Amino acid sequence: MADVATLSCARCSKPANLQCPKCVELKLPREAAAFCTQDCFKASWSSHKSVHVKAKQSDGTGSAENEGWLYCMKKGQSRSLKLPYFEWTGTLRPYPISSKRVVPSHIDLPDWAADGIPKEEPSSDLQRIVEIKTPDQIERMRETCRIAREVLDAAARVIRPGITTDEIDRVVHDATIAAGGYPSPLNYHFFPKSCCTSVNEVICHGIPDARKLEDGDIVNVDVTVYYKGVHGDLNDTYFVGNVDEESRRLVQCTYECLEKAIAIVKPGVRFREVGEVINRHATMAGFSVVKSYCGHGIGELFHCAPNIPHYARNKAVGVMKAGQTFTIEPMINAGVWRDRMWPDGWTAVTADGKRSAQFEHTLLVTETGVEVLTARLPSSPKVYPWLEV
Repeated sequence: MADVATLSCARCSKPANLQCPKCVELKLPREAAAFCTQDCFKASWSSHKSVHVKAKQSDGTGSAENEGWLYCMKKGQSRSLKLPYFEWTGTLRPYPISSKRVVPSHIDLPDWAADGIPKEEPSSDLQRIVEIKTPDQIERMRETCRIAREVLDAAARVIRPGITTDEIDRVVHDATIAAGGYPSPLNYHFFPKSCCTSVNEVICHGIPDARKLEDGDIVNVDVTVYYKGVHGDLNDTYFVGNVDEESRRLVQCTYECLEKAIAIVKPGVRFREVGEVINRHATMAGFSVVKSYCGHGIGELFHCAPNIPHYARNKAVGVMKAGQTFTIEPMINAGVWRDRMWPDGWTAVTADGKRSAQFEHTLLVTETGVEVLTARLPSSPKVYPWLEV
């Protein structure tokens, strides 16, 4: 490690006077290569070294910026060479992200794909009226949701200690494109990636980056596919290697919260009842329910009415009717329900740094009950022990 003028540590933001020698050799920016101690350098090495690989693969300039690998800021609208200062609530830190992935010209695009700004969605009447889908819309949603499930399953198959969440994002992106779809999150309100990967204390909207998953982590992967003019949205939380018993209990409870909520879906049920069912099961297990994010209507719009809170005593308006499509996606925390936002403007984390889990399905209300449009397939990976009993 070479001495440098005082900078901020790329890992913990403390004053730093050491620099990665490989970064010096490759003439990479000093700000992203400074560390306060050998311990911080060693702890960051498994992910930091990806910067060297990307620099070598670049067009010969040796610049990390040409290949992305910068910190995301301002809801995806800017990048930084330096880890931002923040009073982190847990042990997780953001890592640099790669450049935006390419979408081939033959793929049909949502209206935000080019400039990051949804045009139809914000002013649509469907933000206040719950749409009853036509048979054609329902059939297209069935097809899209099945593709979304297959894409998420592809991501599940590569999850293991040592893989980066950026690599998971690449699998999601490539599988979506291969199916003829567009990854709905990509550039939605400037979100920089094709899926969300939420690790440990991240509640939702984690941005795939250069951090390698570690043995004992939990990671949620949230996939949405746009295909034939409609969206299909789902997510699952996965175990990475050997996970502690409390985290296993949290993930199973969250799974059960979603299953119990789905079980009450049918015409005539109030949307507010979903939160009562989820809250009851989570609190009985000693966990808390996130209040800042909710389920939503979905179809030709990514997000629309109804809003479906997951907590008790909510004020959701309306009743379920046959032909409606929406998501239920409870986020359950091991500690307090409150959340904080990272400087990237997207990543929501638990206020106390304890872990959070989530599961999500896109649902269709039928005349007699519910159809889970994003249901697991016979080919889906068998990753949950409680389903094998």
